[in-house]
Amino acid sequence: MGQVRSVYENTLIDIARAHGLGYEEIRLANPGVDTWLPGEGTRVRLPTQFVLPQVRRRGLVINIAEYRMYYFVPDGEQTVVQTFPISIGRMDWKTPLGRSSIVKKVRNPAWYPPQSIRDEWAADGRTLESRVPPGPDNPLGGYAMRLSIPGYLIHGTNRPAGVGMRVTHGCIRMLPEHIESLFPNVPVNTAVEIINQPYKLGWSGDDLYLEVHPPLAGEDAGEPGVASLTSITSLYIDVTKDRAAAVDWTLVNEVYTARLGIPVKVGHATGARGLSGQAETVSLNVH
Repeated sequence: MGQVRSVYENTLIDIARAHGLGYEEIRLANPGVDTWLPGEGTRVRLPTQFVLPQVRRRGLVINIAEYRMYYFVPDGEQTVVQTFPISIGRMDWKTPLGRSSIVKKVRNPAWYPPQSIRDEWAADGRTLESRVPPGPDNPLGGYAMRLSIPGYLIHGTNRPAGVGMRVTHGCIRMLPEHIESLFPNVPVNTAVEIINQPYKLGWSGDDLYLEVHPPLAGEDAGEPGVASLTSITSLYIDVTKDRAAAVDWTLVNEVYTARLGIPVKVGHATGARGLSGQAETVSLNVH
């Protein structure tokens, strides 16, 4: 967890982008701080540590619950993890879940909006051509990677302030500088898995961390409370099957209730680590 002090002209979105974060995660981490006018000298928490999702760890993993993508890069016997903030589909244009792959990569893509999007524009009194050429008015930005799920892309943007929001027509939107660095390193046929995990539990050394995000609007994740912690209990059983842990369940309930999207230490190891153990958190480099 990092921290900075805002200056007069900063918004939380400015601070988020400068530190590799998105809108929703910096907003959640700073309740009570005005998004647009945080104020001179305000302490701003930077949620730069993440518990890795419980999923196969290869290729691209997109967790829509936390507006974040992970790239698991093989590096010899180890796997390097890169992570990026993303935008996801709106309630009426949901990002689909499931396994996919990268089938095509395009630099400076033209956009061919489907008729459904053109009709949406027309209903608002706007005109959208059948082809939007590359350039500053193209919402795909400078790079696009097509998924095997028909009609869906991972792409850049000409509106970076919206990264970390639920604002797309189902595609995954990245900051321009992030997709520029990622694009050349992701080969065609890279595995992609899109998941929805608002609760994550994982080890960092001998400490057990819980990270809880609010459910996406329109989804029922239960009212905060001990009686509705079934999903977290299931995660606990899974991550401690090779390594016993002492857990503060009162703190678990507090973290679940707050839902700030910040990893919190809720337990520690009480037994030897299993041979299959691996690091389950990742941090951004904050300068």
